[in-house]
Order: sequence, then C-alpha cells, then structure tokens
Amino acid sequence: MSIDNTRLQELIDNTRLQELIVDVREHVIYLHELGVEVVDVNLPVIEGARDVTVTATPAAVEDVAREVPTDVVRAVTKPAGAAEKKRSSRLGSIPSLSKKRPAAPLRSEAAQITEMRDTTAPLADAAAETVQIVSDDTIETIRAEIGDCVRCPLHAGRTQIVHSTGNFNAKLMFVGEAPGADEDAQGVPFIGRAGQLLTRIIESIGLTRDDVFIGNINRCRPPGNRAPLPEETAACRPFLLREIDVIKPRVIVVLGATAAHNLLQIKTPISKLRGEFHEYFGVKVMPTFHPAYLLRDPHKKRDVWDDMKKVRDFLNEQVQ
Repeated sequence: MSIDNTRLQELIDNTRLQELIVDVREHVIYLHELGVEVVDVNLPVIEGARDVTVTATPAAVEDVAREVPTDVVRAVTKPAGAAEKKRSSRLGSIPSLSKKRPAAPLRSEAAQITEMRDTTAPLADAAAETVQIVSDDTIETIRAEIGDCVRCPLHAGRTQIVHSTGNFNAKLMFVGEAPGADEDAQGVPFIGRAGQLLTRIIESIGLTRDDVFIGNINRCRPPGNRAPLPEETAACRPFLLREIDVIKPRVIVVLGATAAHNLLQIKTPISKLRGEFHEYFGVKVMPTFHPAYLLRDPHKKRDVWDDMKKVRDFLNEQVQ
C-alpha cells in the first residue's frame, strides 16, 4: 500500500489540526476557571476570516475549536471592540515542566545562603521577586513581619488577613488560591463549602486537618473572588516560600490553576499538570483540581482521588 505525497500531507495537517483543537479546548476551559469571561478569536491569515467573540465557558469550547483551525487565540477581559492587545503565540508553545531548569532549593546546605532569587520563568511581566530566607525564621516571625499588611491593593477590601494554619511539623501541605468570603470573615483558610470538601479529601487518605498545613498564595480576599493579579501574588508569595522553608513538608498539594501556576511559575493548564509529581524547591509538588471546582464539576472528584492516592502512597513510603 502506498500513499502519495499530497495525501500524506493532508494526514499530517489533519493530525496537527486535531492537536490544536485539543489545545484550544483545554485552554478555554482553563481560562474559564481563572475567571476570564470573553475569548476573542482572530484569524488574520485565513481569507474571509473574521473576529469572533464567545463566552468562555466549557459549553463554548466546541464553537471556539471550529473557529480556530490554524492560528491565534487571545483572551481579553473586555468585550470585542476594546483597544487592540498584543496577540499571544500559538497555543502549542505553552511551556512544559520537563523543559524548565530545576529551581534552586530554598536554602543551600553548602553555602547556607540567606537570599534566593527565583530564576524560573515568571507567570506574567512582573519581575521575579527576591525572597529573604532567614536562618531563624518561624511561622510566628513570618506573621509578625507581615503585620497589618498594605503591600498590595487587596488590603483595602479585606476584613482580615487569612494566615496559613495547621501543623508546623506537617509532612503534607496544601496551597490554594486566596481566601473566600467565609475565610475573610473568620480568618481561617478553607472553611467554606470548598474547605469542608478539602477536609473530607484529607480524611480520605487517613489524615486530619490537624496533621497538615494549609495556606494560600494570597492572604487577602480579592473582590468578587476573582483570581489574584500578578502584582498581588508577587507581594504575598515570598512569605509562602518562607513558610515552606520553615515547615519543610515532603509533599505540597497545589489546589487549582492559580495556585499551581504561581507556585511552579509556569502556564501549563492544570489538566495537564495534575496526576504527576513535580520537583520544586526540593519538595514533591502534586497539582490537582481546587475543591471549589469539584463543587461545580463532581465528575472530577475521581481525578483528585487518584492524585491523593499517589500522595498517600508516597508519604507512606517515606515512613518505611
């Protein structure tokens, strides 16, 4: 059996098209999870192409896939007709962890450094922050340094700062996005409906909340529960990294896209990150879906259970 060159090229093009459709589908779902409400699709290289604006919900993914056979998708937070924004590169160029340089540990055992610069690719245009690692850091000293924080605009709308809490000697740490309304009111992370589900997830692997340490990328509630902005996460993230250095967990479970992207400093969709351990700051990191996302899509609970079984088995192996 032989295939002429024209037919072979058609098969290759169809394969690339299918791969791009899969990328577009996952990317739009991921944008929806981040709170992007509008996706503006532009096809400048196709004759007769037009701009198409769709609501960025999973139900709209098929429409987006049909409209984007070859070129560009860009996410905007304003309706079509807003000022032109620079177009992003092809979706297939989303970086993967396997291509990233390994990050340095929080504290070098050889040099006993007291300063570390995050050299991984930043999530946005914000410059990588400098994290001061103090040799006698404790959770109490970190909280004292945070004080009545006014480092970013989120302080203006908060009820109170929501600090990380739990076991200061925990082997397992959970990191979420930011406080919600219940957390903002009571000053404790993960106590609303999503927090109650997280408690059940923890108990499903034979632990309790008293056994783990729980925190967020940001300690102040963003208005309307939107995702924190880059300048907001840049102000808060260094304190989380210092807490990781103090607690020294064996595993960090990052909950949802925002937490995963800000801790690992990558853009890969959570659906591609989850299910496998990643190394960061010398700690095993397991990305998985946020409990709030599970409340919207209970079918994903099976995926989270699979992820948590891997965490449980790894921790049990460390004990033996």
